[in-house]
Amino acid sequence: MPRLRWLVALEDPDLAAAVAALRVRLDGAGLRDGGDLSRSGAGAGRGADEAEATVVWVDRPLPERTTAALLAAGRPLALAGPTLERGDPEGALAEAAGLVPGQPTGRHDIRVRPGQHGAAVMVRLLDHAHTGGAHVGDHVHVEDRVLRLDKTGDDVEVLLSATAGQTEHPVASWRASSGVLAWTLGTTPRAVTTPSFTRLLVLALRHAFGRSTPPVTRVGLLGYGAIGHQHNRALREVAGLDLGAVCDTSPERVAAALAQAPQARGYPAGEDLLADPDLDVIVVSTPPNTHAFWALAALRAGKHVILEKPFALGTEEADGVLAEAAAGDRLVAVYQNRRFDPDHLAVARAVRAGLLGDLFHLEAFVGGYGHPCNLWHSDAAVSGGAVYDWGAHVIDQLLDLMPSQIEHVTAAEQKRVWLDVTNADHARVTIRFAGGAEACFVCSDLAAALKPRWYLLGTRGAIVGTWRTERVIARSEIGTLAEDVLAPADSPPVLDLHAADGSVTRLATPPALPNAFHRELADRVQLGLPMSVTADQSRRVLAVLEAAAISARGSGRPVVPRPAA
Repeated sequence: MPRLRWLVALEDPDLAAAVAALRVRLDGAGLRDGGDLSRSGAGAGRGADEAEATVVWVDRPLPERTTAALLAAGRPLALAGPTLERGDPEGALAEAAGLVPGQPTGRHDIRVRPGQHGAAVMVRLLDHAHTGGAHVGDHVHVEDRVLRLDKTGDDVEVLLSATAGQTEHPVASWRASSGVLAWTLGTTPRAVTTPSFTRLLVLALRHAFGRSTPPVTRVGLLGYGAIGHQHNRALREVAGLDLGAVCDTSPERVAAALAQAPQARGYPAGEDLLADPDLDVIVVSTPPNTHAFWALAALRAGKHVILEKPFALGTEEADGVLAEAAAGDRLVAVYQNRRFDPDHLAVARAVRAGLLGDLFHLEAFVGGYGHPCNLWHSDAAVSGGAVYDWGAHVIDQLLDLMPSQIEHVTAAEQKRVWLDVTNADHARVTIRFAGGAEACFVCSDLAAALKPRWYLLGTRGAIVGTWRTERVIARSEIGTLAEDVLAPADSPPVLDLHAADGSVTRLATPPALPNAFHRELADRVQLGLPMSVTADQSRRVLAVLEAAAISARGSGRPVVPRPAA
């Protein structure tokens, strides 16, 4: 891919910062940052080479000599954000792009769709999250304005478009004869920081540079337990991913998987799955005490690896996996699917917006009163114990909210009632951060009364997340009432923001984003875009879980998590 030279001149510091962060993401996606061009045009036409392209992102008029130098440089040229609207008073850039700009709309939530010449690569990787009739057609949402175009040249390929009134206007177009990509999105920081914005810009640049459509990523599932159907469905629904094979020691489970994905192959042994040359990614869904073993085997077979929670049972195992992945330039990530829970997203949004001030006390609770499951989840030797099981989710959420350095971890466990399983009946983990903030997680099978799901205190306010008890009402086979009461953890809690003046505001939770992790996986493997969940983050979670287990065995003494290798 060509190196990108950048000419950026933006008055809004937030937009300039968003574009700077975008440059880092594009560099990671293989669009290497070739440095800045001066706004005066000095150097704009020098050192032209076939491996360079230029991105212009300005909100003020460019000098005529700069425009002339850009057009004479003989490089592909991308005109982004408000450049055509505000940086091209003489219309020379618009003429090269084959466009006649009109008036912009106001900023609003626009829906971006494939244009009439939308390349297959653009269509295939558009966001397919909204299904079930909520929207018509494939599109993504971007908060921006639409630059109306009064005319589009006959030789211009319209890659993406958005509606203004009853008219579709190009927001991404490519004119091969002049080598100009017009990308009229990107006038707000929020638009530029939207993951779908980055994805579409990468795809538009790839198309402009003649890069082929990324091949479909074929995924193998190693182990097909309770989470297997979730991965199976996601791999069918996320464009660019495909379930290539399933492995399980149970023929019945393999058959259940293939009933949903008949194109996939079935294997009885993990070694056979890893030897399949058509597979790019292996999802390791075996019990936690085998995660590291299978991750290493898959990496040595040249595959990317997605691990179920937790990463492993110990940080030494995790460090071995990370070292192997780095040596082979392979991806390792942990399926932290609850990072995308609506309640966590709402809490994180409020915390990062400063609604609580400085966050200093975090509590999270999961549990109830009832016998735990009889599967390996309740066998501490296999799962790591109760803290590892739910903690792999909740500690990840807490650390996402509090990225500060960890000073130490303390923990306590109770074993009092459920003596037929080896997990603790009740456990508490407390994390002490640098600066004095603390986070506490309690998981319990002896909680006849529930604590709030969330209890967060900051210097300006608090958030309380209250469990909901939801019922699914239906008719039985004979027409009588059939009522299924969901466990509290199966419904997002109600979130209330308490202000220092005593006022209480109900927080809206964003809609669930189906297959959000798998969509990021496709973007990472195919386009090189960053994932929200990284292996280093999951290793940090594991270090806390490991320290908690040591503390609980040591009568609650403080334990410093083992640092990364």
